[in-house]
Amino acid sequence: MLTLPTHVATRYVVPLREGGSLPAVVETEAGGLYVVKLRGAGQGARALAAELIVGLLATHLGLPVPELALIDVDPAFGRTEGDPEIQDLLRASHGLNVGLRFLDGAFNYDPLAGAALVSPALAADIVWLDALVSNVDRTPRNPNLLIWHRGVWLIDHGAALYFHHHWPAVDDATARRPFTHIEDHVLLPLASDLRAADARLAGRLDADVIEAILAAVPDDLVAPGAGGPGAAFDTPAAARAAYARYLAARLAAPRAFVEEAVASRAKRAGGPGGGRGAAR
Repeated sequence: MLTLPTHVATRYVVPLREGGSLPAVVETEAGGLYVVKLRGAGQGARALAAELIVGLLATHLGLPVPELALIDVDPAFGRTEGDPEIQDLLRASHGLNVGLRFLDGAFNYDPLAGAALVSPALAADIVWLDALVSNVDRTPRNPNLLIWHRGVWLIDHGAALYFHHHWPAVDDATARRPFTHIEDHVLLPLASDLRAADARLAGRLDADVIEAILAAVPDDLVAPGAGGPGAAFDTPAAARAAYARYLAARLAAPRAFVEEAVASRAKRAGGPGGGRGAAR
């Protein structure tokens, strides 16, 4: 059984204002420092569910993601914070939130200076994952990658799996659609053979793996408001089953998202097989 560590937030250290969701560096009881994504921000609990699901998929595939944890925010937490915006955010975030281990000394990936630190195979694997989960937030303008100890680390997956903001429109046909935004992926020009990445990765995400990942997401994140007014599902179990169906349909061969990524890679390389790493 996959179990995420749970830590209690003890001190609000500093907000990170680069993004719209206003995450924060938070000190935890016995757990150290985490960058915490708060359920009261932006797209709410579903963005936190995406953070966990995609982060755990990446971790299972061996991709570099900071350690994930659940961070419990008590109603008394942050009462001394003087910023009214942050106070409101914390009041709306009581309960379990999502934390990523704070990588002290990490800095944002720069496509010009950081390319040498990303191998073609790793770039291909990251492109493949982001195409699978429809991650719109890995562009040159907003890479959502950190450099730490001369390696690249994946962060900020709350904008992925955006289908879950409108469940009534989701069916097998929509799950199998290509992800056209992959053409804007910051690592696409560096990626080696994307079909080889598909062969490496797709078979590792079977039904048991997906079930375990979904089971690790707290009920009120995977199905916020379950059973309440306007809820998409009556129970968290029903929500998990819907996520599992979506991912199973997306992973079923042939995978249109892979072919879309291959075509976009060739287009950006200037031809059917050109560019760095195309023959590797």
